[in-house]
Amino acid sequence: MAWEPDRYLQFADERQRPALDLLRHIPDGPTPCRQVVDLGCGPGNLTGLLAQRWPEAQICGIDSSAAMLARAQSQHPDKLWLQADIARWAPAPDERPDLIFSNAALHWVDDHAELFPRLLAQLAPGGTLAVQMPGNFDAPSHRLIRELAAEAPWAARMDQARMGAILPMADYHRILAPHARRLQLWETIYWQTLSGEQPVLDWLRGTTLLPYLATQDEAGKAAFCAALAPRLDAAYPQRPDGHGQNCCLFPFRRVFLIAQR
Repeated sequence: MAWEPDRYLQFADERQRPALDLLRHIPDGPTPCRQVVDLGCGPGNLTGLLAQRWPEAQICGIDSSAAMLARAQSQHPDKLWLQADIARWAPAPDERPDLIFSNAALHWVDDHAELFPRLLAQLAPGGTLAVQMPGNFDAPSHRLIRELAAEAPWAARMDQARMGAILPMADYHRILAPHARRLQLWETIYWQTLSGEQPVLDWLRGTTLLPYLATQDEAGKAAFCAALAPRLDAAYPQRPDGHGQNCCLFPFRRVFLIAQR
């Protein structure tokens, strides 16, 4: 997938709200937090917040996208950035982090039943795994993408595209509770107010649509978005907001977990 930092950051404030909530719920450990890993760090827009919370910690941002890491490096040249597959990343035995923080990234990775206990085991004793992921894969926005991608002429090239997935909350409890001395699980729906000519399409082009558009040339991308736009407009109609503008409400369900080793 070809990530575009500028497009992703178009809704930076809205995308950051769940990350702020996750950050606020991370407890202080029994010892100072010295090593922090931002797994799937994207353009590094949360790095400053992590540094404010743990100013003495060494913070390493890890992502598979060179474009995202280049943006992160430009904004925070004093931090450590590593390009790696987040599904296979593991710390050196003598560099186990006190915190693994992952915001809106791990839903792209398969086999959570193996991944999450492995990440928890990679922490230093008493360390914390803090994760936030989207939970809106059954929302109209995502369903409409899958439906259109299954139609001609898109199906032949989009049959392998996927938008990520998560497990039911009870499964995260089942796979993590035996290994965690404390486990918090919760979910939140953020009712985002989006405005613009095609606000939901613009939102989706920053993340969810990427694996589908990656199968197309520029003409194909434009045609797919043109076919998707009216379906999204019908599902998320814009209405006057009382201040002279039109907007639509976009429910944004997120799931959270914090596990202490």
